[in-house]
Amino acid sequence: MNGPRIRRRLTPYALVLPGWLWLVIFFVVPTLSMLSVSTMTGNDLNGFKQTFHFSTYKQAWSTYHVQILRSLEYGLAATIICLVIAYPVAYWIAFRGGRYKSSLLFLLLLPFFVSFVIRTQSWQFMLDDHGMVLGLLRTFHLAGSHTQILQTSTAVIGGLVYNFLPFTVLPIYVALERVEPALLEASADLYANKFIAFRKVVLPLSLPGVFAAVLLTFVPVASDYVNAQILGGARTTMIGTVIQTEYFTNLNYPMAASLSFILMGVLLIGIFLYARLLGTDDVLEMAAA
Repeated sequence: MNGPRIRRRLTPYALVLPGWLWLVIFFVVPTLSMLSVSTMTGNDLNGFKQTFHFSTYKQAWSTYHVQILRSLEYGLAATIICLVIAYPVAYWIAFRGGRYKSSLLFLLLLPFFVSFVIRTQSWQFMLDDHGMVLGLLRTFHLAGSHTQILQTSTAVIGGLVYNFLPFTVLPIYVALERVEPALLEASADLYANKFIAFRKVVLPLSLPGVFAAVLLTFVPVASDYVNAQILGGARTTMIGTVIQTEYFTNLNYPMAASLSFILMGVLLIGIFLYARLLGTDDVLEMAAA
């Protein structure tokens, strides 16, 4: 009697054990290791020793706070633009896609079959001073001979929007796909026009998707370094580029680790404030409805 009862009690824990082990091995342990590195002192020649040198965090912020704030600014701008583009796209696929929904989603994800770096590099060729975009604009006298797009914030934000747009579209599409057509028919029976039906029915029910889309877009965008490295210049450097340089070029591991934790902390604070502003409990209730 006791054997089957114990097995029933232990079964749920056994099922989640692989997931917990995965998180411990590939998230908790590396995070604690990076935290330890951030308080070390030394150099790559003589090695690094644990001295609990927390002033590295102060030095990291005072030296690179401009790049951190710029990353948040670019991340916020790219996320807003992605939302503006992604919501109508997801809405059209969910309600007008019909039997072509799968094909449209495949086309949306098709760029992911090409390397992230190669896709970004292609934008460098297009936005070059002698590339397709400026060449076309100059043909129609919409841009002067000294107009430049590369190495500007416009190029970096544009690259971020292009590369991360599917991360915004898919969660919103999933939320819109769950909206029952009967609800829209009921709103029409109650003499609500399409705009009111959207504002009162569709938009509230899609908020869980919007909430997830913002998180899935803003976090990787703010920490990205490839787009700033390829499409940007000295005045558009993001904190991800700084971390990459400190780690692989300067071999300053404590500084790179400190900057990583500062970025993580800033993003977590932003996420908590965003969840508080939107109302996570309300969003979860809508998702469960």
